[in-house]
Amino acid sequence: MSPLIRRTVIGVTAAVIALLSAAPAFAHGFTSTVYVNVAAGDEGHVRTTLDLEYDLLVVSAADYEKDDPLFKAGTAAFEAQDTEGQAAALNAHTQSAVKYVTERFSVASGGRACTPAQVGDFTMTAQEGVPYARLLLDWSCAEQGDDHEVRSGLFPDAETYVKGTKTILTYELDGRSGSAALDAAHPSFSTAQSWYERFWEFFRLGAEHLLTGIDHILFLLALIAGSRRLREIVLAATSFTLAHSVTFMLAALGLVDVPAAIVEPVIALSIAAVAGWHLWQIWRRGDHATEIATLGRGHFSLDRAGWTRLAVVFCFGLVHGLGFAGALGINEAWSWTLLWSLLVFNVGIEVVQLTIIALVFPLLAVLRRRSPRAGLWATGVIATGVSVMGLIWFVERVLGA
Repeated sequence: MSPLIRRTVIGVTAAVIALLSAAPAFAHGFTSTVYVNVAAGDEGHVRTTLDLEYDLLVVSAADYEKDDPLFKAGTAAFEAQDTEGQAAALNAHTQSAVKYVTERFSVASGGRACTPAQVGDFTMTAQEGVPYARLLLDWSCAEQGDDHEVRSGLFPDAETYVKGTKTILTYELDGRSGSAALDAAHPSFSTAQSWYERFWEFFRLGAEHLLTGIDHILFLLALIAGSRRLREIVLAATSFTLAHSVTFMLAALGLVDVPAAIVEPVIALSIAAVAGWHLWQIWRRGDHATEIATLGRGHFSLDRAGWTRLAVVFCFGLVHGLGFAGALGINEAWSWTLLWSLLVFNVGIEVVQLTIIALVFPLLAVLRRRSPRAGLWATGVIATGVSVMGLIWFVERVLGA
């Protein structure tokens, strides 16, 4: 193997390792999202509705307040999947749970903190099949300003239970409405924020979601490995983008609702299938796997295998869009503000996707040109690893692991 080919192989491997190392292994297992709705209440009051992951709230509040009875009752109800028991456990230990939340979540007006008061009892709901506790708080604001600030530090990394908690906030307050995304790096939001600041948050959230979602990165690597020329990967990426944009918008706007128990296993299966497609081509055609059989007519000039692969990618893209929407967790009626936020979130995903293609595909193309056999082996190794991981995730998600 010549020095140039050796350097190219090392470059491809380094790029793949860098991409995978940027995505933690817990991509879909040990993160959490808090959902908050903020609305104007009576004069001088603000009403917030918080949906918090139930088992995380129980262990965090119990640990913070040293409330062992809350931990025992709460976890017992969670393990028994007893919804009424879950609500009862929180309501029996309201002081601990509410204190934990209100010391990490706040509303301010005119630069002064508002005073919270619980409204009613804890109730139970669900997000993507996961039990969530709903807490209503009424905030009394002595200072009446033209804007309100919401700050969230719920479930921080320092507690070690989860990492990278996001707070998705929708609001209708101070004559404005829209959405915002908060995290440890950007913990606060003001209704006086400019439109481009709000949209930047959703762009960043979309980019981070793809970078921390190792399953989506592996799907993209499978597409790259199986693409024989630049036109194919561009068309595949475009097809995937169009497909997941459609279902992403429909699901996030509440027009389509598919359970995560169906979506997540299919996403895992799609990863294995797209990678397996390339392995099947290698097995069937050997050293000729990267050759174009017969160019089709028309502008795209794809052969039958290319068109078939494009159709498969489009279908799986529809499912991935549901996964993106589930991660964002917004399920609201149509509004132009929300629609623009969703579009910007989607743009963040696409920018990262195109960056990955721009980094990996040229290296692979150089390797294939210099040594077709080495290129075939490299893509075969990538496809095998991706396919195995996809099948493992599929089994885990079907079994509810």
